[in-house]
Amino acid sequence: MTLVASAVADQVLGDLEQHRRELTGFCYRMLGSGAEAEDAVQETFVKAWRSADRFEGRSSLRTWLFRIAHNVCIDMSRSPQRRARPVDLGPARPPDPEHLAEVLPEDRWITPVADEAVIDLTGDPASVAAARDSIRLAFVAALQRLPARQRAALVLCEVLAWPARDVAELLDASVASVNSALQRARATLASAPAVETPELTPDQEELLARYVDAFERYDMDALAALLHDDAIQSMPPYAMWLQGRDDLLAWYAGPGAACAGSRLLPGGANGCPAFAQYRADPAGGHSPWALQVLELRRDRIAAVHSFLDTGESFERLGFPAHLD
Repeated sequence: MTLVASAVADQVLGDLEQHRRELTGFCYRMLGSGAEAEDAVQETFVKAWRSADRFEGRSSLRTWLFRIAHNVCIDMSRSPQRRARPVDLGPARPPDPEHLAEVLPEDRWITPVADEAVIDLTGDPASVAAARDSIRLAFVAALQRLPARQRAALVLCEVLAWPARDVAELLDASVASVNSALQRARATLASAPAVETPELTPDQEELLARYVDAFERYDMDALAALLHDDAIQSMPPYAMWLQGRDDLLAWYAGPGAACAGSRLLPGGANGCPAFAQYRADPAGGHSPWALQVLELRRDRIAAVHSFLDTGESFERLGFPAHLD
């Protein structure tokens, strides 16, 4: 590599780091997997560095990087099965452990992502709130229903606020075709259920504190007071999901009774309050068990999504591997 080419490569490396969070957010919305999004960005990094000496400057470096990332995402998402939430794959089940027999392959379910990995949390509050909306589990799952070109057009135009002409350049398409893809994507997503996503109020902050206290004490009466009547519990990678406060409490007190004595550490994932759950370890301390992503509706908890693949998610989201 010549000195000039090496200098260009170094510039590409620096600019990729500058765009890492935005690229990760784009790849996450395209793929529905936090781990795959990070892999896609790393692959983009490698491809950009290797081809830096061929970058001719006909488009902005940002557009060039996103074109590489888009192509990487297309290559990674050729499976005919789309990622989804358990609630999208079948009806709710009774709180019976026999329904745990159906385990979803890792590439079938939406996996979580840390807010700070894809959002600049120091930005304008309105922009941060809008960005959080675009990584909600329901929205990311709805995105996976779209053909790849429509998904890319929607994410780039409506989430990242790219002009249609820049998206057309990235996709090697006309502005008219981008606008058409965008219109079809909007029509498809219009049928998706709405998700209430306001900023947390002081009362909701108190609600979360009460949830932590109730869960760590494993107090069923206190938990019952915090859940909506139609609250949902999902536990990826299991296909089973529960609906209804009574069924959730029956599960907690029955098959889930081993969660008594757990500890919760707060965090943020998919634009929602999240907690790393550690269960008591017979050898001492507490070991990772689940990443809980909570959805709130007004003054109660509407859903608890417990991601049990802690070996993948805890490290990626910055939670410790063990609590002494």
